[in-house]
Amino acid sequence: MRWFSPTARQRRDLTTQRLILREPAMAHWPQWAEVRAESRDFLTPWEPTWGTGHLTEAGYRDRFLRTGNDGSRTFFLFRQEDDQLMGGVTIANIRYGVALSASFGYWLGRPYTGNGYMTEALRRLIGFCFDELYLHRIEAACIPENTASRKVVTSLGFREEGLARQYLKINGQWRDHVLYGLLREDTGE
Repeated sequence: MRWFSPTARQRRDLTTQRLILREPAMAHWPQWAEVRAESRDFLTPWEPTWGTGHLTEAGYRDRFLRTGNDGSRTFFLFRQEDDQLMGGVTIANIRYGVALSASFGYWLGRPYTGNGYMTEALRRLIGFCFDELYLHRIEAACIPENTASRKVVTSLGFREEGLARQYLKINGQWRDHVLYGLLREDTGE
């Protein structure tokens, strides 16, 4: 068994065929704010209510300087061909000890949907979670009506495990979520 220290943290880019996955830096704020602003109507039904400072530089700094201090890792998706920030994935609630698990949360700007970018990013992050964070289980939760998000996780081998009633407060309302899980063994490792 490999031993991993949750406090040991190596910051580096992860790559796929078309993407570079980078942890947030202050230099990313303008692109992040632009993609989020232009995709606001598209993202709002699937996310917690945005606060008044959500898109501000100060709001960004507060949000992403906390990343990692709360047991999470966030990666932004940049297209290799033009370095365009397209979305993000958070590996949240990373738990060690007897759990060895985490949860995925993800978003993609409206102009970039339907091209397989999120599937490609999550495939790489599944490997990162199992091979580099030494986790045993990854979870994801999707609003039942979010068929695109559900299709992404099922295409990656996540199995539906049940319905969590009023699981997360999304767009100002407590919403049910379909729960999915992926075990290391499900990937053939």
